[in-house]
Amino acid sequence: MSPTRLYRLVARAEAVTWALLLTGMFLKYVTETTELGVQVFGMVHGVVFIAYCLTTVLLWVDQSWSTGRLVAGLAAAVPPFATIPFERSAERAGLLGDTWRLRTQAPHGPVERLAAWLVRRPAQGALAGVVAVAGLTAVALVLGPPA
Repeated sequence: MSPTRLYRLVARAEAVTWALLLTGMFLKYVTETTELGVQVFGMVHGVVFIAYCLTTVLLWVDQSWSTGRLVAGLAAAVPPFATIPFERSAERAGLLGDTWRLRTQAPHGPVERLAAWLVRRPAQGALAGVVAVAGLTAVALVLGPPA
C-alpha cells in the first residue's frame, strides 16, 4: 500500500469515527436516549485516533516531513473532520508520495531504521502497527477517559 493510500484511508476513517462519536454524543446529551453510542463509538474513535497518529509519525519519518508538518498532522486529529483537509493538503503539496522512501534508501539513525523495517516488511509492519495500536489503547484505558 502506498503512503498516499494508507494516509487517505486512516484520515477518512478518523473523520468517520468522529461523526459516529458526535452522533453518540447527540443521542446521549440531546435526546437523552442512550449512552451506548458514546461508549461504543468513543472506543472506536480512540482506536482509530491512535492509528492515525502512528501513521502520521511513520509518514513524518519516511517522507521526511518537517517537524511543523508533523505537529500539524497530529493536531488535525483533534478537531472533528480536520484530518481530511490535512491529508488533501499534504497530497497537493507532494508530501505523501507513491512509494515508501525507506524501502529503497538506506536509513539513518534508529528511528529511520525502525521505519525502514516496518515499510520493507509490509505484513510484519502491519502486525506491528496493530500491536502498537492495541498497546497504546490499553494504556489509554488504564489511564482513564479524557477529562
